[in-house]
Order: sequence, then structure tokens, then C-alpha cells
Amino acid sequence: MLFRVLSLLGLASLAFAGEPKLDSGNTAWMMVATAFVMLMTPAGLALFYAGMTRAKNTLNTYMMVFSAFAVATVVWVFWGYSLTFSGNIAGIIGDLKAAFLNGISYNDLESSGYPTYVFIAFQGTFAAITVAIASGSIIERVKFSTWLIFVVLWVTFVYAPVAHMVWGGGFLMGDGALDFAGGTVVHMNGGLAGLVAALMIGKRRGYPKTQMMPSSVILTALGAALLWFGWFGFNAGSEFAADNVAGSAFIMTNFAAAAAAVTWIILDYIKFGKPTLLGAASGAVAGLVAITPAAGFVGIVGALVIGIGGSLTGFFGVTVLKKMFKYDDSLDAFGIHFIAGLWGAIATGFFALKDLAWDGPLKNGDRLGQIWVQIESVLVTIVFVAIMTAIVLKVASLITGGARVDEEAEIEGLDSAEHGEKGFNL
Repeated sequence: MLFRVLSLLGLASLAFAGEPKLDSGNTAWMMVATAFVMLMTPAGLALFYAGMTRAKNTLNTYMMVFSAFAVATVVWVFWGYSLTFSGNIAGIIGDLKAAFLNGISYNDLESSGYPTYVFIAFQGTFAAITVAIASGSIIERVKFSTWLIFVVLWVTFVYAPVAHMVWGGGFLMGDGALDFAGGTVVHMNGGLAGLVAALMIGKRRGYPKTQMMPSSVILTALGAALLWFGWFGFNAGSEFAADNVAGSAFIMTNFAAAAAAVTWIILDYIKFGKPTLLGAASGAVAGLVAITPAAGFVGIVGALVIGIGGSLTGFFGVTVLKKMFKYDDSLDAFGIHFIAGLWGAIATGFFALKDLAWDGPLKNGDRLGQIWVQIESVLVTIVFVAIMTAIVLKVASLITGGARVDEEAEIEGLDSAEHGEKGFNL
């Protein structure tokens, strides 16, 4: 996998005697994969979240995800890409040499023969969905203006450093941390940010005594299906080539998600006596989250165990941890993304195949060393994200005079109070 690592660092000239040549197959695949991942945010995640929200907040929930994609994409092109993949300051963050894509041409190619512009676009969709995931923990009570500022600051000061540490040449990448498509970078990152924000903003009015029914489980299931579809680009695209590893990541992604969905259905039967569509959709997403860091590294047995484990840990996070600690994670972003992502990140060390691993402990035959590196990456992500998210939200709150809407707006619903529209005109 040295080929892939050098591609990420833009060091293709060190790996080959000559400059890379345009590969139409890899270019086509990476453009399609980018489009798949784009679909996951303003369509898949937006519908998944909006359907779980009360009817009076459905439009606001969708708008938070939709706007996160737009704002994060602009930030990514302006300076986010540069801070992630250009230079290396103390192994934690990049520099601003490539800000506004300075010095990058449409003729520039990555080592596997597709344009650097496509790589930038692909990685930008990851930044966008990560911050959008966090919105699921704080919907129904946060000011939209605060959210917009939070997105700008969070992508800059939280997402970019974490992605740099793991993928952009930072110290975790140097230590050999395995994260094929974003277990730590995306799911633990976004899920933990959501919980920190939820704790800082406070519980929704009436929670947990007031029953808060989803506006449409059908919308949520449709969103889950679109996420499942887009995840093929998310995981298989992270090989950055149309090759055998991408094909392996493709089937492992699908298999783990299916196994997780079946597991959650069984868990529903055991705990509640009836299978729920919301549970099946949640299980599929939990399985997708769990397999993300391992997709290109594991075989079919590893994918099965990781998928089932993702469902078990996600179910535990949603039904046990949440009630035990009484935090208001509105749409279970922490329970699904962080908890299942945590399981997947560590399980990767146990189930990754040596032949598929990047350079690092496992590649050198040291599985225990690899497991430790996975734990290290998890711990670094938790500490960094928790501290920096708290700082970023505090700054955003000070700028907007508080992060929370007033009581009147919360009672009325944020669709009308924040946007002057309604998600459902019934």
C-alpha cells in the first residue's frame, strides 16, 4: 500500500521513474465515487435525520445538513484541503501553501493517474459529511446562525487536523494507524463532536418526559438506503483506484451492512418483541460505520464480525448508554457513529489482513503493535475532538449571542421560527 500512501502525500515522483499518466478508468471511478459520497450528505443523511425529527423541525434539520455540505465545501477549497494535505506542522496539521488551491493545476495527477482536482473534490465530501453528522445530536434547539459559524470553525480547527494526523502525513499516519475510509477521521470525530455540543447546549425542552415522535420513519429508511448506496463510493473509492482492493472494499461494505441490519432486527425482537423499520435502518448505518475503517483491509469473516459488532455496540449506545447517562443526543449521532466507529477502529487491528495493510506494525508482522496503534488513534481522536469542539462551539456561541434558540422558538418549531417555512404543510 506504499503506492496509496505516496499518492496521498503527492510524492508520486518518488515511487515512479516518470510522471503519472492519465488513467481514464481510475479517473472515471473516482469521479463516480465522489458523486456517490456527495449524495450521502444533502440527500441520504438529510433524509435519515429529517425523518427522525418532529414534524415542526423537519425542514430545519434538513437545512442544517444541506447547508453543512455547502459551507464545508467552500471552506475545504479555500483552506481546508491545504491544512489537511499540504505540508506538516508538528505532525498535527498542514500549512496554507495550497490555500485556494494555489499551485494546483487541472493537469496535475495523483500517482494512480486521476486528476488532483478529483482527489480534492472527493476528500471535500468527507469533510462535509463529518460535520453534518454532528448536527444529529443538537437538532431542535440550536440557532441556525450559530450552526453556520460552527461549521466553518469546526472544519478548520477540528476536522482538518484529525484528517491530517491520520491521512495527510501526520504522526498517526507515521505510526501506521489503519483507517481505510474514516472510522476515526469521520465517524468518531463527528459523533463525539455532536455529543460535546449537545452537552453544552443542553437538553430539548421536555426531554425525556415529553414523547418526541419521528415525523416519518419512511423518510429515514429512504435516507438510510441512499447512505448505503453512497457508502460504496465512500469505502471503495478510498482505495483511489479501480482495482482489486476497491472491489474487496465494495463487497465487505455491503456484507457488513446487511449483517448489521439483520442483527438489529433480531435485537428488536429480543428487546421489544417486534422488529422496527427504524431499527433495521439504524442497524444498517451502524454496520456501515463500523466497517468503514476496515473495508479495504479485511476478509469476509472480519467483515461479518465487524458488521455484527457495529450493530451490537450501536444498539447498546442507543438503548443503554443514553438512558444511563441521560444526555440528549437527539438523533443518536453519538450512539451510532461514535460508538460503532470506535468498535470498528479497534476491531480493524484485530481483523486486518497483513497482505492488505498499509506500511506499519501489521505489515511488519506485529499485530499487537497494530492493535496498540489503533487504540492510540482512538485516544488521540477523543481527546483532541472533545477539547477543540468545546472551544469552537463556545466561540460560535459568543459570536451569535448564544447557541440556543429561545423557548418560544423551540415551542413553535424551528421550521417556522428559523426559516419561515414548513417541512409539512398539513
